[in-house]
Amino acid sequence: MEKVFNLGDIVELKKKHPCGSKDWEVIRLGADIKVKCCGCGRIIMMPRSQFNKDVKKIIKSNAEEE
Repeated sequence: MEKVFNLGDIVELKKKHPCGSKDWEVIRLGADIKVKCCGCGRIIMMPRSQFNKDVKKIIKSNAEEE
């Protein structure tokens, strides 16, 4: 089952960023996903398939309540 991500979600990735943070904010969705490090602010893009493998858990979901 495919995980569903929303803009503004805070996710924890498997590997630490060199700054020491594991938490990332989702800032763009599509075939590629753009995430921003919550520690230092660095922005990276990665393919959705790689992102789905690297995500450990969703820390804070920004799902719209309907």
